[in-house]
Amino acid sequence: MTFSLTIAQAHERLKSKKLSAVDLTRACIERIESVDKSLNAVVHRNFDRALDEAKKADKKGVFDHPLAGIPYLAKDVFCEEGVPTTACSNMLRNKDFIPPFDSTTTKRLKEKSAVSLGKTNTDEFTMGASTETSCFGVTKNPWDHSRVAGGSSGGSAAAVAADECLFAIGTDTGGSIRQPAAFCGCVGLKVTYGRTSRYGVLSMASSLDSIGALTKTVEDAAIVLGTIAGKDPLDATTGDVSVPDYTQILQKGVKGMKIGLPKEYFVEGMDPQVEAFVREAAKVFTAMGAKVVDVSLPHSPYAIATYYVIVPSEVSSNMARYDGIRYGHTETNSTLSEVEGRHPLTLIEYYEHVRSSGFGDEVKRRIMIGTYALSAGYYDAYYRQAQKVRTLIKNDFEEVFKKVDCLLTPVAPTPAFTIGAHTDDPVQMYLEDIFTAPINLAGIPGLSLPCGFSKDNLPIGMQILGPQWGEEAILQAGNAYEKATEWHTKKPAL
Repeated sequence: MTFSLTIAQAHERLKSKKLSAVDLTRACIERIESVDKSLNAVVHRNFDRALDEAKKADKKGVFDHPLAGIPYLAKDVFCEEGVPTTACSNMLRNKDFIPPFDSTTTKRLKEKSAVSLGKTNTDEFTMGASTETSCFGVTKNPWDHSRVAGGSSGGSAAAVAADECLFAIGTDTGGSIRQPAAFCGCVGLKVTYGRTSRYGVLSMASSLDSIGALTKTVEDAAIVLGTIAGKDPLDATTGDVSVPDYTQILQKGVKGMKIGLPKEYFVEGMDPQVEAFVREAAKVFTAMGAKVVDVSLPHSPYAIATYYVIVPSEVSSNMARYDGIRYGHTETNSTLSEVEGRHPLTLIEYYEHVRSSGFGDEVKRRIMIGTYALSAGYYDAYYRQAQKVRTLIKNDFEEVFKKVDCLLTPVAPTPAFTIGAHTDDPVQMYLEDIFTAPINLAGIPGLSLPCGFSKDNLPIGMQILGPQWGEEAILQAGNAYEKATEWHTKKPAL
């Protein structure tokens, strides 16, 4: 089936003229139309333009780049010229926001003739771990429609796992690429902070957001990263660091590598199946010639508390622009009259109505927590202290990477949970980030890939972590594991 090809496989067929970009794009479109009614992964379809882009790639006839003619989907926070972008929030959905420009990521993909199929579902403004806060409704897990696909890049993960595209792009602030990839059984790459540009991507927490790929294989992740990574003059946080050809190191294997197992990532209360499969993966690495050792990251237990002070604080700042005047949907006098029985008398009243109707509960919750943490009486007690602990967490990783090349950990404490399981318990939802949030606080890269299945036939993921700018090491280790196992080849029955 054409839509089930990997990027590397499709590239070879396109290059040898055994397949056309139009046929490949049409196969993905038909797949979306066939299965997405039950998944709700794709929230905006860009099919006519996608076919036009595919025709241009075929007419050019030179598939000299691995992404030329390859169909992909983008999380609904990437600005793409002429394509609706809503962050799955009524704040922008009601405004019919259509960007007049491209994000750096989509621009770089466009320059290589990749084919954009549309936008995928996400938690509202990426705030969530289950895609349940989206104004378009929840994305369902391809393996079990009663389960979440994860979040916030749940739509992107479900789309890749269901073969609706050959790859997808997402954002990761505290696990938002890696956790849904683990829940859906695909590969998710969170890069070093500053490795990829955030320009043109709607922000949640600017010091933590990073752009990455969700793919079917580690090799495909390396291909996408090599295309979208690099210094961007439009984003001052991007590093002036060379971008290697990541595909060249994939076959090196792990012989001689030292891989650490942090004791803080195997905690009481996690699903024993998750722990068992991650420890089994460690044995696979040992059998391939790597040395697996126990290590410690002593400040990791404080990561969730730290993360949920810093993130709401940055959310409070970033969401301030959506006031119904400069950005966001507007309220008419007639609408406001119906609510109040009179026209609003003050600007504050107007803001109140716009934000009450435009934002969902989770966004409001984070704005209020962040505003409180940043207020004059509490800034030192909360935000400043959280930043100090963040430094300690970062230092832990720097010290441990002096002893090992990579770290191996679970991605999430459980497989995909049931839709609605944490809806009434925000703290329990926040704890889903327990193994992923420390990586964003430290700014290091992490790769999520399948390592087993639960007794309920749900994917279980592990993550391989590397030092700053250490994407080569984690891709190398991930590819070696993938070649030694078959977990990544399993597909949901749709």
